[in-house]
Amino acid sequence: MTSPTPKRLFIKTYGCQMNVYDSQRMAEAMAADGYVLTEDQAQADMVLLNTCHIREKAAEKLYSDLGRLKPLKAERPDLKIGVAGCVAQAEGEEITRRMPLVDLVVGPQAYHRLPAMARGEAPAVVTEFPAEDKFDHLPARAATRRTPTAFLTVQEGCDKFCAFCVVPYTRGAEVSRPAPRILTEARDLVARGVREITLLGQNVNGWHGEGADGREWGLGRLIRALAEIDGLDRIRYATSHPNDMADDLIEAHGAEPKLMPYLHLPVQSGSDRVLKAMNRKHTAEQYLRLIDRIRAARPDILLTSDFIAGFPGETDDDHRATLDLIERVGFATAFSFKYSPRPGTPAADRAEVEPSVADARLHELQALLSRQQREAQESMVGREVGVLFEKPGREPGQMVGKSDYLHSVFVDAPQAKVGDLVRVRILASAPNSLQGQLLQ
Repeated sequence: MTSPTPKRLFIKTYGCQMNVYDSQRMAEAMAADGYVLTEDQAQADMVLLNTCHIREKAAEKLYSDLGRLKPLKAERPDLKIGVAGCVAQAEGEEITRRMPLVDLVVGPQAYHRLPAMARGEAPAVVTEFPAEDKFDHLPARAATRRTPTAFLTVQEGCDKFCAFCVVPYTRGAEVSRPAPRILTEARDLVARGVREITLLGQNVNGWHGEGADGREWGLGRLIRALAEIDGLDRIRYATSHPNDMADDLIEAHGAEPKLMPYLHLPVQSGSDRVLKAMNRKHTAEQYLRLIDRIRAARPDILLTSDFIAGFPGETDDDHRATLDLIERVGFATAFSFKYSPRPGTPAADRAEVEPSVADARLHELQALLSRQQREAQESMVGREVGVLFEKPGREPGQMVGKSDYLHSVFVDAPQAKVGDLVRVRILASAPNSLQGQLLQ
């Protein structure tokens, strides 16, 4: 008796690391229904677009991609097309109204229902925040091909309600997964060859879950528990809010060697007036004092951040205050964007900064941040770092991996293999990578 031909699933993932994790979990959920991943969209039995609503014109990009699927759907009417993620949550039934070729729409808190939706056993549009925990209904992590690094969602949602951000409306209130379930998933990943785990959450350092002892833990305590797992060599986390950098978490940066010396801590602006308008609930000085405490705990830590140029009401003085903060901190890298309104957010109805002015400010921000990135990379030359090999390089015998500080490092290592964690001396800095020499 021959086994049924597997169905093929193509997933396009937009945006953040959380969406990468969600796409993996959706693929695992669909695998239980006989679907296997394919990289060939034209051969797929189901195409799933896992969307992000953070960046500008997210919905327009989705509809543009759906438009390009029309010929494929016309050629193969049995092809299932699904939209998942934050744009699905925000747009809901509007997606199927505008694009009748879409068969199902599922929000980020309900994608455990995807297999039933694909079978026609659940509504075609599911965007409510369900009472049940989706992680209780997802299958165990599948024994699919894995790299030595993995994402692990520990927290979802956000209660901060920054004036520019749509996340509280698309991901819902903050929810922390219990520590025992996180630890079980982490052990499972390590058993499959994972050596580095990045803990994910919209506000990951706000994680406060039930611990293995039945008490509430904070993220610092969770990191210490994860560090006890044999075979787990590296721990990272993203993305954080300055107001949730608890003492215990700061201490973990100095005390736990498995916690990598790299922290993404968005500030968005260096102006107190703008920070108040953004509803960030901290000042520039409070952020700077926090950075001092973190560096006191881990002097070699590299810091990254997020910045918005041209937020409504921003003046030249506000912009200069942001440049001053960047100069004082010295970031290894940062993400910077020109403000763009998100429908439904408090800032969306405010008068925008003249586009040419916002463009000029963004350009100045990015020039300063690029200089600091070059300086941070060049400061690594001559240092010894750990590198976890993730893939072969372009040249024969070359391997590529990430350093402790998340730099991409190229190394001549003919005998090495993916998953090796080695010591490397940095020889040179390139625009977006480092060249290293394997140490014996």
